[in-house]
Amino acid sequence: MRISIVTVGKIKERYLTEGIAEFTKRLTPFCRLDIVEVAEERMPENPSGADKAKALAREGERILKAVRAGSHLIVLDLGGRQLSSEELAAKLDALALAGQSDLTFAIGGAFGLAPAVTAAAQDKLSFSKMTFTHQMIRLLLLEQIYRAFKISRGEPYHW
Repeated sequence: MRISIVTVGKIKERYLTEGIAEFTKRLTPFCRLDIVEVAEERMPENPSGADKAKALAREGERILKAVRAGSHLIVLDLGGRQLSSEELAAKLDALALAGQSDLTFAIGGAFGLAPAVTAAAQDKLSFSKMTFTHQMIRLLLLEQIYRAFKISRGEPYHW
């Protein structure tokens, strides 16, 4: 399976980069993983609605350019479906069985995702009704993908 995570911005916090590196390493036996960081738009101090919309549109264009043709696009969105870890494992298994072994997860920036990106998605996933930083959600997503592979293989996983 090939999994890409297309995300807005870079991560600077050491605790996050270390966690991401750990789960990237753990995923090596299970999939080919690519993390693609697209540039985050600079915003004025107090952005207007129009400023936010322009920034989202530009980020959205960059995200969509990074999604490979034929890849199954799953966006992380507050309005998406919430799945348990077991349900995520079953979803990834079902996609693989259907011949869809190229997946892309998209994570927006501070203001979310452009409507064009959510419209292009085959699936929308929400981790919680709570709001997480877009930097932190990258680590959480990697951990859940790793957990899904372990569940699918019937292997124990206790963190």
